[in-house]
Amino acid sequence: MDREFLIDLFADFGPVTIRRMFSGYGISADGTNFALALRAGLYFRADEATIPQYEAEGSKPFQYQTRARTVTVNSYWQLPARLFDDTEELGAWARAALAAAERAALKKRPKAKKGARVAKRAAPKKAKAVAKKARKSKPRKRSSS
Repeated sequence: MDREFLIDLFADFGPVTIRRMFSGYGISADGTNFALALRAGLYFRADEATIPQYEAEGSKPFQYQTRARTVTVNSYWQLPARLFDDTEELGAWARAALAAAERAALKKRPKAKKGARVAKRAAPKKAKAVAKKARKSKPRKRSSS
């Protein structure tokens, strides 16, 4: 699949950004990647809400080979071949894939907040260390006995 073919394919969906990725292209809308066009085919982002639709069509999740094993990526599923001839329905599937990608992005956001909380906790420790160092640098009064 080349760039021009992909642009035409997504005409009913709307404008997409197509970038070189791996052995093909990453396809995104509004900054969210929702599809992969690779040598093996076109794969759309999927989640628990959309995977049953792919399974009903007999589609399979994206897989690739490493030296040791086959890796299955359940978040991207192959687009049914019949949709290449129906760009209107392909547009509906693409909107569902974009929604799945957006849901996945929302699930990832709390992890960033957790890191921010750790940074807040670290700040008091640093303040304590500075205060301890300041105490050590003050001369101590000795009592005479």
